[in-house]
Amino acid sequence: MTASASAAGDPAPGPQEAGYEPDPQRWRALWVTLVAGFMSLLDVTIVAVALPTIQRELHASAAQVQWVVSGYALTFALALVTAGRLGDALDRRRIFLLALSGFVLCSAACGAAPDITLLVVARLAQGLAAGFMAPQNSALIQQMFRGAERGRAFGFFGATVGISSAAGPITGGAILALASGPQGWRWIFYVNVPIGILAVLLGRRLLPRVRRSARGRLDVAGVLLLGLGVLALMYPLVQADSGGLRRLWWLFPAGAAVLAAFTWWQHRLVARGVQPLLDPRLFSTVRGYAVGAGIGTLYFVGFSGVWLVFALFYQRGLDFSPLRSGLAVTPFAVGSASAAVVSGRLVERFGRLLTVCGLAGVLAGLGGAALLLRFAPLHMAPWLAAPVLFLGGIGSGFVVSPNITMTLRDVPVRMAGAAGGALQTGQRLGAALGTAALPGLFYLVLGRSHDYRGALVTALGAALVGMAASLALATADWRRDRRTNRSRRKCPEEVANDPVHARQT
Repeated sequence: MTASASAAGDPAPGPQEAGYEPDPQRWRALWVTLVAGFMSLLDVTIVAVALPTIQRELHASAAQVQWVVSGYALTFALALVTAGRLGDALDRRRIFLLALSGFVLCSAACGAAPDITLLVVARLAQGLAAGFMAPQNSALIQQMFRGAERGRAFGFFGATVGISSAAGPITGGAILALASGPQGWRWIFYVNVPIGILAVLLGRRLLPRVRRSARGRLDVAGVLLLGLGVLALMYPLVQADSGGLRRLWWLFPAGAAVLAAFTWWQHRLVARGVQPLLDPRLFSTVRGYAVGAGIGTLYFVGFSGVWLVFALFYQRGLDFSPLRSGLAVTPFAVGSASAAVVSGRLVERFGRLLTVCGLAGVLAGLGGAALLLRFAPLHMAPWLAAPVLFLGGIGSGFVVSPNITMTLRDVPVRMAGAAGGALQTGQRLGAALGTAALPGLFYLVLGRSHDYRGALVTALGAALVGMAASLALATADWRRDRRTNRSRRKCPEEVANDPVHARQT
């Protein structure tokens, strides 16, 4: 059965693809991709702390300045799957370096923008460059590493994702504190330029070259359908602050219908023997991919919006400076970074159980912080919340990195870019939903009660619901793995003949 599946084009080969030879510079090359990935993900949140200054200095409206953040997130998400497929079909190294160069140029353009219109245009282009770069990161890890080394590499990658998401507010606050003055906000963009130039130079030297004997055709219809579907789902979310959810609600069912058409089209291409944009067999035959993508999407609904809620509470409710507000949530970032590096070594041993324990830790940490900030004496609450935020950060480190590893480890290298792009698209959709819904809920409660503490607890409670759904999905997958392992021990001959179980081993 396995042979027939492979003959039909099923993406069955596991991580030990034939012909693999370890690149002697793979670990140094990994750090180049991690630095570039850190910059692109950091820019999702780092700008948020500078929005009041940008609005004041460029004489922009609230709706215009919001596009500095939401426009970047929108074009970032739109590019991911197409960029991943292009990397698979053409040359991941070349696309990565071109996208990184474009990101550096757009960062410089953002810093030099004389008015809000040009700043928004530069941010849209910067997000597009980041979207083309991001799926090459995970695909290059798939290409350069195998076995236990791949788990360690994804551990560092997961740490980068977790730290960049949590460190945006403190990094932005620190830059604004150091670059004082009305033009200080420009250094939030300029700081990418020297780091990015160094990454380009090192990438040209260290990233592996791969010769492609044949180049696949790009599924243009799939690109259009997926782009329209993602745009329809994300546009009301990025317009949430200006009433987009109320005015544009009809785009959600329209987007779902377009994505359904995209799925149908991908299945049709596979049936005709044509390479699709996103092979649907990734979700049906690659062990752990569909579950991992679901866990990541649900987790990022709560994870991404939490930092905006904390920033609103600390800066407006407690009158903290941007830097002090960022320092208040630093324990989470420190815990996440520490655990993510360790978890890369543990994922092969504990598997999905690591994600289950991590999600439980995040729920305990953020839930405990919410209760302390609600009921503890106000002058002591941030200090008391720091240890439980550290606990939540440790839990997060055991979620993001292991989930990425378990989602992508069995994906064939030839599909690694598209698979990584689809995984990150789900995370970006979840993040867009969280960053739109949680601050909106915070403002809704605050407008009715004028109670910052009550608004914080309500918004964090909504985030915990999304994380609890992710925990339920991870627990179900872990229990299924336990049943599979028991069956393997009881009936080894029968299991050995099962192609799905054979693929897992």
